[in-house]
Amino acid sequence: MKKALVCGAGGFIGSHLVKRLKSEGFWVRGADLKFPEYDKTAADDFVQGDLRDQTVCNKVLDQYFDEVYQLAADMGGAGYIFTGENDANVMHNSSLINLNIVERCVKQKIGRVFYSSSACMYPAYNQEDPDNPKCNEDSAYPAAPDSEYGWEKLFSERLYLAFNRNYGLNVRVARFHNIFGILGTWKGGKEKAPAALCRKVAETEDGGVIEVWGDGKQTRSFLYIDECIDGILRLTRSDWTGPVNIGSEEMVSINQLAEMIIGISGKKISIKNIPGPVGVRGRNSDNKLIEEKINWKPTQPLIEGLKQTYTWINEQVKTSVDTIV
Repeated sequence: MKKALVCGAGGFIGSHLVKRLKSEGFWVRGADLKFPEYDKTAADDFVQGDLRDQTVCNKVLDQYFDEVYQLAADMGGAGYIFTGENDANVMHNSSLINLNIVERCVKQKIGRVFYSSSACMYPAYNQEDPDNPKCNEDSAYPAAPDSEYGWEKLFSERLYLAFNRNYGLNVRVARFHNIFGILGTWKGGKEKAPAALCRKVAETEDGGVIEVWGDGKQTRSFLYIDECIDGILRLTRSDWTGPVNIGSEEMVSINQLAEMIIGISGKKISIKNIPGPVGVRGRNSDNKLIEEKINWKPTQPLIEGLKQTYTWINEQVKTSVDTIV
């Protein structure tokens, strides 16, 4: 039986990835500070511990794994990443995790290691026009990410690629573009735009108003979780190291995203744009390279993923209200 390790298995993408690997017949070990919040872990073994601690990493990577997926990071949505208040922790915590993991992977002669980078590492100067952002893989340098989170992701990309060159570690690197879906964080300050807007709409009465940060004209693309997992596995098992984008090319403004969710809800709700952290003006996944190298591209329209996500978050909101009452 093949063995896989998922670091960050208590998180949104990690918990979905564990389920997929189990469905493929893998023995799976998960590792994280916490267990998944909204569902039981499907992992055969789960190490609850801090991957910043080398002794914990030694315990987690105490044997050979055919595949290691390194998703563990200190991260969140715009309210966490772009305020500047968490910069030191984000850089320190995530860098330390990656330094520990990559060293242990070399010692255990791991089969393949997937590292999840982010579109936040792309230069801010290429993302000032909301209608024409430039996010192809060759545009990464000269480097100028818009956040310390992006700088850390860029550093860690280079870390894994350096270990690939110098120690023969078989790595795969992908840059995620706004992954969303069910069983993800939807409240508390670390939720991302689709979940935050789904929550706001679910909590708002018919005829009410929701607040959207910025002027709402900033653009992004959003990829549903199932398609993200497909991309991860396809890349990991390919002969292409990367980095490549894993995202959707269906770009929308944040106000358009909110309007789509309002439409799904069936309510009549208006939008009020207010000041708030927003990141770059425009960002969209460029999928030419990943389609060329491993023949992967998303197949599901954004609206389909939003329907599933809104339905799930609406139920969470109702349950929370019933619990409080």
